[in-house]
Amino acid sequence: MRIAFTKCHGSGNDFALIDARADDLAEADWAGIARSLADRAGPVGSDGLLLLTAGDAACAFGMRMFNADGSEAETCLNGLRCVARAGFAALGGDRAAVRLKTSVAQVAMADPLAPGVVTIRETVGPASLDAARWPLIGATQIVDAPVPNLPSARAFTALAMPNPHLVSFVEAVDDAELSALGDVCEAAPDWLPNRANVSFIQQRGGDLFVRTFERGVGLTNACGSAMAAATFAAGLTGRVRFGEPLTVFNAGGLVRAEASADGMVTLCGNATFEWVGSAEIDVARGLAGDLVIERWHNDEIAAWGAAVDQLT
Repeated sequence: MRIAFTKCHGSGNDFALIDARADDLAEADWAGIARSLADRAGPVGSDGLLLLTAGDAACAFGMRMFNADGSEAETCLNGLRCVARAGFAALGGDRAAVRLKTSVAQVAMADPLAPGVVTIRETVGPASLDAARWPLIGATQIVDAPVPNLPSARAFTALAMPNPHLVSFVEAVDDAELSALGDVCEAAPDWLPNRANVSFIQQRGGDLFVRTFERGVGLTNACGSAMAAATFAAGLTGRVRFGEPLTVFNAGGLVRAEASADGMVTLCGNATFEWVGSAEIDVARGLAGDLVIERWHNDEIAAWGAAVDQLT
């Protein structure tokens, strides 16, 4: 089948975005489409698949997000900004409630981070410290303490945004160590059957740098829910003050962030459209081919590149 989509990114976290409001594809097909479009060895390559879905009585529209391995995530905050932009373009308006897999988020257009950078504000939460619900066997709440069964003496905070995160504040980010711990969680051991995102956080004055091994993906340029989790965890552990805005940096760029003591987190970041195209998808084999790019958004690509140079 031929699938039309937009290639987009939030803070370097890249996706194929499909307007699926009128699609009647079988549920199982979306996992195969995600594997096809996210395959880094294929013609598109991305961290995952985003779907703009129909709204309901409470929400103007919805979002679904599939990881590169075809698994569906509870949320994806870098992706949410891109879906919000598509939803605003399709339905009009500049703010909305959005239905996620297990929760609702509030989104709105925001002042640009930099000239030419489309920017969305998103508010999510409350963050949950009930790790037993993931489940994380052997723990109910972990705040700045070692994780039982994880082969590391590092202190982590376990929280859900609502997808599960283990975040640790470190002096320096070691990708090899992070990947090794991520691989342990990715194997879905008996004590963590639904896996988790694992992040190292480096404090830079009043700001943060976050590096994440994302569930179903691996090391990513950015993970929006991890940046939200890091912001709340920094306030929870007294490293920053709740209610004060800060900048969260990542390998793909940055977002502005703020957390409150009640667990709500607001991020402001880019929703950059790079190009619009289509590809032939072999759902059963998880392969994409015959990519046709119909239109490039070169002005947005250049604006984001200039913003990264200036702001980071």
